[in-house]
Formats: sequence, structure tokens, C-alpha cells
Amino acid sequence: MDKVTERELMRGVRLTCVRAERFKTGYLSMTLLAPHTKKTASLNAVLPYVLRRGTARLPDMESIAARLDGLYGARIDPAIRKKGEVAAMGFCADFPDGAFLPGRPDILSPVAYLMGELLLSPATRGGRLRADFVESERRNLIDDINAEINDRRAYAGQRLVELMFRGESYGVSKLGTIADTGRVTVQILTRYYKELLSTAPMEVFYCGAEDPDRVERVVREALSALPRSGEHTLPSTVFGSTKPVGPVRTVREVMDVTQGRLCMGFRLEPPPEGLELPAMLVFNTLFGGCATSRLYLNVREKLALCYYVSSGIDRFKGALFVFAGIDFPSFDRVRDEITGELEAIARGEMEPWELESARRAVVSSIYSAMDEQAGLEELYLDRAILGLRPEPGELAALCADVTAEEVARVAQSAHLSHIYFLTAEGDDAEET
Repeated sequence: MDKVTERELMRGVRLTCVRAERFKTGYLSMTLLAPHTKKTASLNAVLPYVLRRGTARLPDMESIAARLDGLYGARIDPAIRKKGEVAAMGFCADFPDGAFLPGRPDILSPVAYLMGELLLSPATRGGRLRADFVESERRNLIDDINAEINDRRAYAGQRLVELMFRGESYGVSKLGTIADTGRVTVQILTRYYKELLSTAPMEVFYCGAEDPDRVERVVREALSALPRSGEHTLPSTVFGSTKPVGPVRTVREVMDVTQGRLCMGFRLEPPPEGLELPAMLVFNTLFGGCATSRLYLNVREKLALCYYVSSGIDRFKGALFVFAGIDFPSFDRVRDEITGELEAIARGEMEPWELESARRAVVSSIYSAMDEQAGLEELYLDRAILGLRPEPGELAALCADVTAEEVARVAQSAHLSHIYFLTAEGDDAEET
């Protein structure tokens, strides 16, 4: 059985340690938490990649790679994630656990110290981050944003979020925009970096065979130079939109596509106490979140109206999204069938096997995540940001007990807000 300990290492820095010998590897992440806004999105997205380019001691990626090769092929990768209106950025490392290697070498300490170097002692010139690194990663980020645009399925989903949460931080992509990325300079990024180190709370996660007391000592030493000032308040994310739900808005955009991309966005009402994450997860799985869902079995398989159809729920924002690939003339029929399935669930029209299948799928997905160190890290990071009390295993147990009435109440709270249709027919940017 895994042993989980949570400790505050210093002001604004919390360590979650999962002692588990079943993996035979170690996993360590250091994640700064900051507000996700239009002003900071591009800065958040580019900063970890600039820091990963070099440190004061190891001034380029070649020397960093050589150091990692000497640590039995350990990996340290930048990570930038968007959790509602919270940006989570930093580094994730995986490495062989020394306890299972000949001679039991210490791998944790040098990996943790190198991560500390990347965060706290980057390569600089004249007291600023290196201009060539910033320029190179700024261009790479623009390429990544363009790549998302060229992925029509991802583009359509992001456009729905932008329209649905126009003027709100949540509507901004985790990568920011090309225009904002173009305004990133060495001076701006350096100033922002120093501000983050001083004020942003940090979540540190370790999973492996090491004793938690030793992990704490190693991480404390690795982060000993971290400047700490201010209150280090955890940035908040607001459930629901700041704007009232009005009439459903439909936006059609014309591009050179061979398949229509239908995206529908629903806002969920804040759930009452006790009807929170477990009920939302089971509802989404039953509605469109797996291969036995209503949308998949009825709209895609039975009626053959879609090339693909699925739903997703943002537990941080309280938003439900449906995505479908369809023929252009099928827009009205598919839209009506999707809303019809949601209304049926809201009326409690679900078979016992459907509910049981959804519950089992959610429980299985949680345990599948717990079988991977990166999945465990994601679960505990979500838990920290949401302020949840249940451990992942306890969350799975709660999901297994969700009732049909609770699922119906989540469906009843869903209000259609926006429909986005990427098509090759009609007038560009038509809105109704």
C-alpha cells in the first residue's frame, strides 16, 4: 500500500510524497502556480523552456543532457498546464530508483539539485535571461500555436472556449496568442521570472521508494536559494462563468475542411455540497466520455451521424463540452440528438447497466492514473488546486457510489451556452 505524506517545506512550498516501491523508478516534479491571464499566458508558456536551455553551471542543453546521461538516463522536461484559471508551470523528472540499481547509487539528490538549478540558477547575461534563448523559445511557441491552428479538431475546441468565455481568463489558451507571444522580451520575461520565484506557491511531488524524511531533506537543500516573500496565496479558479447565461449563440466559421467540426459548450451550475466531483465524473462518462456512453452508442453507432463524438468536463471551471466530426448537412440533426440525450439523462432515463458501466469506467480511469507516476502527480496536483480532501483512492470509492439521481441532477444543471461549427459551407464567421 502506498504511503502518502504531505508537508510544508518552507513558506509557500508544499511537498507531497508517495512512497511506493512498485514502480522501481523515481518521479519528481516542481510546479509553480500562478494566475492564468491573457497578460501572462505566453510568459507562462515560454518560461520553463527558456530555463531548460541552460544554467549558470551547465550553460547549454548539451551539457545538461550529458549530466542526465550520467544519471542513468534521467529525464527532466518542462511542463506547462492550465487548470481552470491557474497556470501550473515547472519541471517533471523521471529516473531509475537507486534502491533497485547495483550499488544502490543516489539518483534522487543530483536530479533534485539539477531541477533546483534550472529553476533558481538559469544561464544569464548581464543579470537577465539569455536573449538568444528567449528569442528561440519565443519562436518555438509561435510555431506550437500555429500547429494547433492547423489541427482542425484542436482548433475548433479552442475556438469554442474562446467564444464561450470571451473576455475571461479561462478563454485564453494555455499557450497564449501569437500577438502576445510576439511581445515577449528578455526584460519582461526576466522581471516576470523573478516575481514568480518570490511570490508564487509551489507544489513539489515525489513518488518512489525513498523515505519521505530523506526526500524532504533533499528537496529543502535543492530549493534553499528560493526567495520567499509575500503571502504566497494559492491562485483561485472560479467555478462557472462570471457572465450570466443568455440565449444560445451559434457561430459558424468557414475554412478549407472536408469534415464539419461541431463543438457545443454547456455551463454547469455550482453543485450543492456533496454533489461535486464524483457525480460530475460519472455523469460525463455516461453522457459521452467513453465507448459505452449515450453519445457514442446512440448518436454515432446507432444513428451513424458522426465520425466521432465525445464529451469532456472541466472540473475546475464547471464547463461541459461536446465535440463531434460530422457531414456538413447533418448539423441540425446532430445538435438535436446531442441535446436530446442530455435531456433524457436529466429526466433520469438511464438503464442500470449504463450507470454501472459509467461508474466502473470512472473508477478504472482513476486507478489507471494511479498505476503511473505521472498520472498520480496529476491527480495530486488537481487535488491541491481544487482544495479536495479525498485521496485518489477515496475519490474512486465515492465515484463507485454515485446514484442515478445524482447523475440526473448534474445533467439538469447543464445549460447550453455556445455552439461552434467549423464548416466549408456558408458565410464565414456567421453568428446567430
